[in-house]
Amino acid sequence: MTAPKSKPSTPLRPLPALIFASRWLQLPLYLGLIAAQAIYVFHFWVELVHLVEAAFGSSSALEALITSIGYKSNVAITSLNETIIMLVVLALIDVVMISNLLIMVIVGGYETFVSRMNLEGHPDQPEWLSHVNASVLKVKLSTAIIGISSIHLLKTFINADNYADRVLIAQTAIHITFLLSALAIALTDRLMAHSDDKH
Repeated sequence: MTAPKSKPSTPLRPLPALIFASRWLQLPLYLGLIAAQAIYVFHFWVELVHLVEAAFGSSSALEALITSIGYKSNVAITSLNETIIMLVVLALIDVVMISNLLIMVIVGGYETFVSRMNLEGHPDQPEWLSHVNASVLKVKLSTAIIGISSIHLLKTFINADNYADRVLIAQTAIHITFLLSALAIALTDRLMAHSDDKH
């Protein structure tokens, strides 16, 4: 039994073809995000090198770390302490999570809105990309943003002495808003999927 022949695609009229081709205008945006990803990688390694150098007693590297994390103390800091290490490591984790978010936007957005990458069967294809669509991408991005917000909030509370109370309250309120927004997005998508199953 021969497989049914696929219906040949008819060429688009000029205006629909132009509108459809306009999706390629997003390509420079994704290339720009790739450049931003490279900057994050560079920043990560600069901070990591400073951390290693400070661990071996470099005062200039320690000063650079203290400045980058915004840490202040009433006592002169001459060596690494647990709080500084924790804040720097959280900052590095923050960079990694933002980098993961960028990858999801670049790969998932390009696959969903611009053009197929034809990664089916590729050994390095991300598991989540096999069933990605605009709805799934929204949920994944919202959960990634919650993770990033959690790291920021944790960094703020560890370094709470250097922040005003209104800043702590504002960051907590923003984090709760992200949580509620993600729950609302997930609930909406679930209701829409349930509605589609009924039809």
